[in-house]
Amino acid sequence: SADHIIACGISVSQSYGPSGQYTFEFDGDEIFYVDPKKKKTVWRLPGLSEFGGFDPQSGLRNMAVVNHTLDILIKSSNSTAAPNKVPEVTVFPKAPVELGQPNTLICAVDNIFPPVINISWLNNGHSVTQGVSETSFLSKKDHSFLKISYLTFLPSADDIYDCKVEHWGLDQPLLKHWEPEIPAPMSELTETVVCALGLAVGLVGIVTGTVFIIQGLRPAGASRHQGPL
Repeated sequence: SADHIIACGISVSQSYGPSGQYTFEFDGDEIFYVDPKKKKTVWRLPGLSEFGGFDPQSGLRNMAVVNHTLDILIKSSNSTAAPNKVPEVTVFPKAPVELGQPNTLICAVDNIFPPVINISWLNNGHSVTQGVSETSFLSKKDHSFLKISYLTFLPSADDIYDCKVEHWGLDQPLLKHWEPEIPAPMSELTETVVCALGLAVGLVGIVTGTVFIIQGLRPAGASRHQGPL
């Protein structure tokens, strides 16, 4: 079997406009895509462009061919629409959460079809636009799509966040809730009990150790009576 897999995908949907989207993936990770509006290649990571280039016109030509084929298929199927899938949403932090330390929230939306979706963020119920970025649609083997949205934030005990997803497969917008898990402080009574237990365990250890030391120092024959000379 091959050690690495390279895949080129072309997706056509109203979310992309009349042209579609051309993506290039390596082992399931997007390397670049062609922006049909700007007619240029957009690299997932800027540094990747230093290792090679891709002519966006090639991607645009392929999209034109796919669009033409799609029109034929739509007419042959009497414009029967494919069923909408229900997206699956997961929200998690990029790194362990520490209050006051910059972090990134990740909202991964899986099982998307058709690839027409709106992902947004809410902080304490209010819309957030700063610090937000997202990937293009990432194709999957079952012909559904994955899309990931990122939100850079400063964790605070008073803040709660929601990833809001709107899709044709949902009857209403889906809110995936997230808030930092902060352990509750111990009460004074709990702290007293914990300290008392720790002290008691320490005393038991000291007594037990002293007994073993005394037994070790006792002469081997001290407990036996002397016989007659």
